[in-house]
Amino acid sequence: MRIRATVAAVTGALALSALAVPAAQAAGNPVSGVTFSDVVINSGKNIVVGASAQVTVSATYTVTHPSTVSASSFDSGPLLYRGTTITSPTDLIIGDEPGTCTASSSTVLKCTAKIEFRPASTDDSMDLFSAQAGAWKVGALAVDKNDDTQAPKWQGDLGTKNLQRYSKLTVNAAPEPVKKGKTITVTGALTRASWDAAKYYGYGTQSVNLQFRKAGSSTYTTLKTVKTDSAGNLKTTTTATVDGTFRYSFAGTTTTSAVSATGDYVDVQ
Repeated sequence: MRIRATVAAVTGALALSALAVPAAQAAGNPVSGVTFSDVVINSGKNIVVGASAQVTVSATYTVTHPSTVSASSFDSGPLLYRGTTITSPTDLIIGDEPGTCTASSSTVLKCTAKIEFRPASTDDSMDLFSAQAGAWKVGALAVDKNDDTQAPKWQGDLGTKNLQRYSKLTVNAAPEPVKKGKTITVTGALTRASWDAAKYYGYGTQSVNLQFRKAGSSTYTTLKTVKTDSAGNLKTTTTATVDGTFRYSFAGTTTTSAVSATGDYVDVQ
């Protein structure tokens, strides 16, 4: 089942060959009547990938097939794709192995699968580049296990999924300790993974909240919103009032994961 993000040209050719299958052959294709539903990838959460390590997520899905078709005659799996249609994708990601299915009736299968995500820096022959972060569409594929001349069954528009670059956020509040009423300077940096270079780089011109949690409280309150500079750096000031913890918090974007810095405690005297 391995078809990765950087080999869309191959899958496009496969899709075109499927459209060229004669009508008589297509009518006898065991996967032509297969349909997919209830595809859930990564428990509905965004998929977040760091700079270099492989990330593997789980998926569940339901397959409905004709009663005349044996469940053992085809393989299936969920996928992510980008482009107007699933049969002519610009990018495509399918797990390394087909899903595992259990019959819940004579025509319905309940299935699980894994999908692997590897930054291009890990293996430049396939997988993710930073430019591919963002919104993807969810689809699924079924293939005849016994006859590779049969057209595969593609089904798209089964949902959407954000594929995000992992982000990091730091904070430092100074001076420590500080006298009440004096100025506290809060610095930090927002970085995100480069799937191309296996490194983290500053994420510029992003809105980040400066938050404060009073000593003895479990709740952070937003004091102000600060924008990162072109290198991802943060710097602002606030007035010392009471003991407590400062942190920066980033809500995330379509391409980049949300993150909150580990807080920095300041003793106000």
